Amino acid sequence: MLVGLCGGICSGKNTVAEYLVQQQNFRLLELKTVTPPEALDDPRLRASGFTNNAQSSTDAPVQFKTVESLLDFATKRWQERWVTTHIWDTASLDRCLQRPFFLLVSVDAPISLRWKRFADRCRERHLQPPHLEEFVLWNDKQLYEKGIGRAFVTDRAQLRLFNSASSLGELHTALKMLNLADEQRLRPNWDQYFMELASLAARRSNCMKRRVGCVLVRERRVISTGYNGTPRHLKNCNEGGCPRCNRGEGGGVSLSTCLCLHAEENALLEAGRERIREGAILYCDTCPCLTCTVKIAQVGISEVVYSQGYNMDRDSAAILEAAGIRLRQFSPPRNGLIYLEGKEGS
Repeated sequence: MLVGLCGGICSGKNTVAEYLVQQQNFRLLELKTVTPPEALDDPRLRASGFTNNAQSSTDAPVQFKTVESLLDFATKRWQERWVTTHIWDTASLDRCLQRPFFLLVSVDAPISLRWKRFADRCRERHLQPPHLEEFVLWNDKQLYEKGIGRAFVTDRAQLRLFNSASSLGELHTALKMLNLADEQRLRPNWDQYFMELASLAARRSNCMKRRVGCVLVRERRVISTGYNGTPRHLKNCNEGGCPRCNRGEGGGVSLSTCLCLHAEENALLEAGRERIREGAILYCDTCPCLTCTVKIAQVGISEVVYSQGYNMDRDSAAILEAAGIRLRQFSPPRNGLIYLEGKEGS
C-alpha cells in the first residue's frame, strides 16, 4: 500500500505522514529534490517542510531521484506500507493512480489556522513570521499558479481530510478512528461496486421528483440497469412529459397518474424473468416502493440492497419478507470530505 499525501502549506500532511510512520508501521518515501517548487520563493517556506523526525536514525526515509523509480520500488513491495508527500504534479499523479495499491489523500485546514501554524513554526526556528496577507499570496500561488499549482492534484484525491484539530493528541485519535491503512479503501467491495453503478445509472434519470438508479446482478455479473423516467418515445419528465411529477406532488401521492417508470421497473423489464432467475440481487439507490416490490417478488429476486430509505419502507419490507426475499441497507465506507475530530484520551 502506498499512501500519497497532498495539501496546502501547513495543512498537516507532513504531520499525518509522521503519524502513519510512528503509529501504523509505514515507511517514508522521498524524492532527493526535497524542496517543493513554491518553496524557492522564501526560506521560511522551506522551514515548514517535513523534517524526517518521523523516522528513527536506523530507519531513514528511502530516497529516489525520480517519481518513476519511487513508484517502481513501491510496486515491487506493494504488500508493505509506504507513504509519500512528494507528489507535486499531475503527470506523476497519473502514474501513481494507475497502481491498484495507491491511495491519494488530501489534507486541508482553514487558511487562518494554517497561517497560525506556519507562524508558530517560524518562531520555533527564530524566523520572522509572515503577515497573513503575505501567507495568503503564498497559498494562492502554491494552489493555483499555472504549472506548479497543487489544486490539480488535491482535486483528484480519493479521500479528503479537513484537519482543524487543535492538538496532536486530537489529530492522532481522529486518524486512529479513520484507519487510513484499511486496504478496503483501495478497491470497492462488491456491494460498493454495484451500488456505485446504480448511482451512475441514476445520473441518466430525467424524473423531476428524484433521481434513482438500479442494477440487477446474478453471480456478480450485471444483468441489466435502469433509471427512472418516462417511457420510450414519450417526452422526458424534465421536459414536461409527466404532469404529476411536474406539479411537485408529495412522495407516494397520486402515483396512479404518474407516467414515469421506476428504476427497478426499467431494470426488470430490460432483463426479463428468464434472465433474472433465482439468486439475482437488485441494487437500488432507494428502498423500492410497493408497486416495484410486488414486481420484484414476482420475478424471483433473492435479495434487495438499497442505500437510502423511502416513505414506505416498512410496507415494502413486510412484502419482501413474506416473499422470502432478503432486504438490507448498504452503508458505504466513509469517503469524500472527512473532518478530523477526536477527543484526547478516548
